Amino acid sequence: MVNDYIALDVETTGLDPVRNRLLEIGAVKVQGGTVCGTYETLVDAGVPVPARIRELTGITDEMRRTGKRTEEAIRGFLEFRGELPVVGHNVSFDYGFLKQAAAEAGCVFETGALDTLKIARRVLPELPSRTLTAMCAYYGIDQGNAHRALDDARSAHLLLLRLWEAFGQADPGAFALCPLAYTAKKQSPITNSQKGYLKDLLKYHKIELDIQIDGLTKSEASRIIDGIILQYGRIIRQEGRRKNEFL
Repeated sequence: MVNDYIALDVETTGLDPVRNRLLEIGAVKVQGGTVCGTYETLVDAGVPVPARIRELTGITDEMRRTGKRTEEAIRGFLEFRGELPVVGHNVSFDYGFLKQAAAEAGCVFETGALDTLKIARRVLPELPSRTLTAMCAYYGIDQGNAHRALDDARSAHLLLLRLWEAFGQADPGAFALCPLAYTAKKQSPITNSQKGYLKDLLKYHKIELDIQIDGLTKSEASRIIDGIILQYGRIIRQEGRRKNEFL
């Protein structure tokens, strides 16, 4: 098993790296099997934190606003990581969001990885649950503040050590580095016409959204515009006055 790696975890606004955004990045640098540094930042991608994510993580919009912009956050992570492989629990999920953010920032992120979820599925097939919380409970690992990125990254590191101690000699192949695959596509920024129409919609319907319009992608702007029209209706002009035409 590798002794030098970055254990990582991210918190996000949803499950899709293209449609959703990073909220937090946490990473633990391990060299020679010993923790030698950490990287932790909230990420302000300019979109509100969904209610279900606030309940799960405890991350509020007030906290999100204190975070780094996505480009700054991902560049900081990539500098911290260097060329080390990564470790995580269901690490392909984290990798997808980080690689998508890297592509948006004009950076490249390719790496080998160890996935503690895959290892647990292979060596402990009899367990009813192999979530990070369940695995930490199984091995008596203090998870700290669960569903926060740095604590979950640290938990993944400690879980890897426990799994290696228990199964490393019997099944060393389970701890071999594997490549991660995710095809990131840089998204087009919001167009000027979308900006104008979205601002008009918000003003006309007297809607206040906690979003940074200039930071939206073209597809995000389309979804927001469509959602407003679906709920509130279009803007039309009739006899010199704007009226609401409900769908």
